[in-house]
Amino acid sequence: MLCSIAPDVAQDSLKAINDLEKDLGRPILAYSCNALSAAELSEEQVAKIKEAEEKLGLTLVAVNG
Repeated sequence: MLCSIAPDVAQDSLKAINDLEKDLGRPILAYSCNALSAAELSEEQVAKIKEAEEKLGLTLVAVNG
């Protein structure tokens, strides 16, 4: 399972989240999850991903699919 911040939240859902934030007095994050699994990689492939992560300042995950 791979989750990320939900990119496209419908306007009515966004209002419900905003209302909940006001009620709780806390920020709420909306996540969207996908049924993905991490790919099996060779040591060379992992090294390439680590190099890209360092250059980009991001965490990268290779997935099956």
